[in-house]
Amino acid sequence: MSDSIPMTEEGYRRLQDELKTLIRVERPKVVQDIAEARSHGDLSENAEYDAAKDRQGFIEGRIQELNDKVARAQVINPATINSEKIVFGATVTLVDVDTDIEVTYKIVGEDEADVKQGKISITSPVGRAMIGHECDEEVQIRVPSGVKVYEITKVEYK
Repeated sequence: MSDSIPMTEEGYRRLQDELKTLIRVERPKVVQDIAEARSHGDLSENAEYDAAKDRQGFIEGRIQELNDKVARAQVINPATINSEKIVFGATVTLVDVDTDIEVTYKIVGEDEADVKQGKISITSPVGRAMIGHECDEEVQIRVPSGVKVYEITKVEYK
């Protein structure tokens, strides 16, 4: 798996912060929790010990996953992009052709996506459907309820 993972500077920083927290805070804490649970005696019926070991497994797995993502990160600053077409990092304003409801989305990496903040993943159906289109074009997006048609009214890189 040597494919690069596109992400914004903010998303990269967030992954690094989570990784540092897991290594510096969570890992030592769970080791301490395991030692404390061990001191309580019989490990075969020790729920605290089992829970701490499970937590340790999760933390170690997440550390490996984050190390891999940080190593493969392709950090992109949207402000440096000069394109008429929609690509990673674009902030796109769409108008639903049927309802005239306007929405704005920023196309970001998978780990940064948060629909409530208007950030959608480049791999999401909506993100994939918009890639390559330009302002004033219509885009058809397959959603669970069928196909929605949106008009692209604004494309910005900021």
